[in-house]
Amino acid sequence: MTGKRFLIPAAAAFGLLAVPMPALATQAHGDPEGIVAHQIAHVVFIVSMAILIYWLRKRRLVKQAGWKYIQYAALFFILWNLDAFLAHLLDEQLAWIQVEKIGFWQQRITAAKGPDILAPVYYLIKMDHLLCVPAMIFLYMGLNRLLRTQPPENTVGSSG
Repeated sequence: MTGKRFLIPAAAAFGLLAVPMPALATQAHGDPEGIVAHQIAHVVFIVSMAILIYWLRKRRLVKQAGWKYIQYAALFFILWNLDAFLAHLLDEQLAWIQVEKIGFWQQRITAAKGPDILAPVYYLIKMDHLLCVPAMIFLYMGLNRLLRTQPPENTVGSSG
């Protein structure tokens, strides 16, 4: 009986993994208000991370390793948002880039408007995970370091 209980979830998991769907690095948004609201969100995120860096430096918290890592995370989040903002601008708002699927594992990126150098630049911009993943790792390292440097809390009911 235990084997049958395991079989259905295992078959479902295998089915989901065996039929992958495309995972796009930057997502498209509906025109025009979807992309405008999304671009505004990128700008707000950039400004908030810049304020965080300013605040950390102003209070000299970056002398502690945990806060220093969080500062690096904020910097990478700024770079990531600039990257994503530019990708959205090139392919959705200005339509300077044309992406054409030519095979199961292949796409052709061409500069519809502007110089031809835009195609390889856009290709690099679409690798935004090279900025987002380090940001998340630095954030994790910073929070982990801050957690380890905190004194243990007194628990309720403990004798003092």
